Amino acid sequence: MSDSLGFNKIAGALLATGLVIIGLGVGTKILFEYKAPAKEGYAIAVQEESAGGGAAVEQPIDWGTELPKADVAAGKAVAAKCQSCHNLDQGGPNQTGPNLWGVLGRQPGSHPGFAYSDGMKAFGAKQPTWDYVHINDFITAPGKYIDGTKMTFVGLKQRQDRINIIAYLHTLGSNLPIPAPNPAAAAAPAAASGAPASGAPAAASAAASAAPEKGAPAEKAAAAK
Repeated sequence: MSDSLGFNKIAGALLATGLVIIGLGVGTKILFEYKAPAKEGYAIAVQEESAGGGAAVEQPIDWGTELPKADVAAGKAVAAKCQSCHNLDQGGPNQTGPNLWGVLGRQPGSHPGFAYSDGMKAFGAKQPTWDYVHINDFITAPGKYIDGTKMTFVGLKQRQDRINIIAYLHTLGSNLPIPAPNPAAAAAPAAASGAPASGAPAAASAAASAAPEKGAPAEKAAAAK
């Protein structure tokens, strides 16, 4: 009789344990219901650009107005980014990039002893001078401005940084004169079609059409290679 009672107790305990396990399984499914995602993988939030393309188009720089008031000391500080690849001293050696003394006014791809890229040599063949417009465009995004350039620097995106560093480069043996101010040309908004804005002075339109064709680089305050 005692053996029968002991067996019944063991059987009851096993049954109770089984019921608890089943109950936990059902309860867990209820509390933590799993729904398979429509697509496998990780969802990564990415901010979409506006339909207009995002950033506003930068207006032309009036070098005759901006250079005389530029912060040369700030430009020298920005030029520290260039000195990992470029020497800025008169008569200094070429490094990873060419020496930048006298770069403003110099023909692109012409500094003695430096092995320029084919892209830079081709640019120098059609653009005789590193002027303010070309050097500004080049240092904004070197790799985009000259295909195949050795200069891997991502570029200076801040307009005032570029104005300041170009003003500093102008102090380093430059023979390139500062042009007369022409604020009307810089202020005239660029029309989406490329035509001069309505009401802009005729002189501004003429100056815009006479400006150097974009697509030719400008050796950086971090020069072209």
